[in-house]
Amino acid sequence: MSRSFNAFGLAMGAIALSCLPAVAQTKITNEGISATEIVIGTHQDLSGPVKGWGVSVSNGMKMAVEEINAAGGINGRKIKMVLEDSGYDPKKAVLASQKMIERDKIFAMIGPMGSPTVLAAQDVLFDAGVLQLFPLSSAEFTFKLDPNKPQERLKFANLVPYVESTRAALKYMVEIKSPKKPCIMYQDDEYGKNVLDGFTQQLEAMKLQPASATSFKRGASDFSAQVAKMKSDGCDLVVLGTVIRETIGAMSEAKKLGWEVTFLGATPTNVMEVPALGKEAVEGLYAASGFEIPYEDTAKDKVKDWLVNYKKTFNTDANTQAIIGYNAVMTFAFYAQKAGKDLTGQKMLDALESGDKFLDIFNSPPTTFSKTNHLANTITQVQQVKNGRWVLVKDNLMF
Repeated sequence: MSRSFNAFGLAMGAIALSCLPAVAQTKITNEGISATEIVIGTHQDLSGPVKGWGVSVSNGMKMAVEEINAAGGINGRKIKMVLEDSGYDPKKAVLASQKMIERDKIFAMIGPMGSPTVLAAQDVLFDAGVLQLFPLSSAEFTFKLDPNKPQERLKFANLVPYVESTRAALKYMVEIKSPKKPCIMYQDDEYGKNVLDGFTQQLEAMKLQPASATSFKRGASDFSAQVAKMKSDGCDLVVLGTVIRETIGAMSEAKKLGWEVTFLGATPTNVMEVPALGKEAVEGLYAASGFEIPYEDTAKDKVKDWLVNYKKTFNTDANTQAIIGYNAVMTFAFYAQKAGKDLTGQKMLDALESGDKFLDIFNSPPTTFSKTNHLANTITQVQQVKNGRWVLVKDNLMF
């Protein structure tokens, strides 16, 4: 995740925000705050195509809530978390968000899952003055501020954006592999199109022509046509805008055809399930990444304790997604604590925009926001699957 945010874009954003009319105030709710409790909500895919993400993310969130509450809560208030299943369906995400706003009276939506689902539901939150914090999406819409829409101040993102991370990782791969015919296979939705944008922008910057760009529908399971096309196009580096099963499916198809080619996955491919389920089919896969993945037998101190506790609690090994979910709630708690005992929506917003740094236990890059920048950072790594494990290849990348 490089701390390099586009300087020109930041400057223009600051200028644009400074030109906001005085009446353009951000409406923010005080619902969900009582003397003893803060109600937060989240929607995850617990039953659909990316439930491998959603279940683990929600487990990580639950673990953080339990840990915070056991330590006395946030300035004496316990967290109550409302969890809804979106099935990775945008319509269900909208209905879940409406239910959490109207019935559960949530104060903030924390770590909601997926680019298409978050995009569909976010305006429902903003209209109600509900914060959208740290969604499980790295799409630009999760942090880009429109100065003409003051309600967009309610969104904050802490994952490496797909465009920036894809660009940084692709730049590195082009430098070490010198491909002549780079290609991309991407999911035909908001997530995939962001990866495509990063791919296209970086190739243009490096004066390279793509040999092929092929897409697939979200939820697809057969990638034979796409892989056959890329092979016939002579692709020598394939960028994957995929998640878990699509990554394994595409690489398995390539192996079946005897096609030896370098694969580079976008950040959602950088999860433990890919090597665990894909086995030899995904050996050698490179991926853009936000932080180094810890393994229990090599982790130390607090991270080791956390991994052991997670396994004891959920009877399964912790993974990237669980860490992201845990960090989403811990980041919220950090800024809510900063907002003080007399917590209000406005004080929470002020705390988030204060520039104070949140540091997690996993040695991730610092999280920090300002009035004009609602993206935590863009520091990117490249990792590779070697002998069934993700191994750090290069860190602190930027484009």
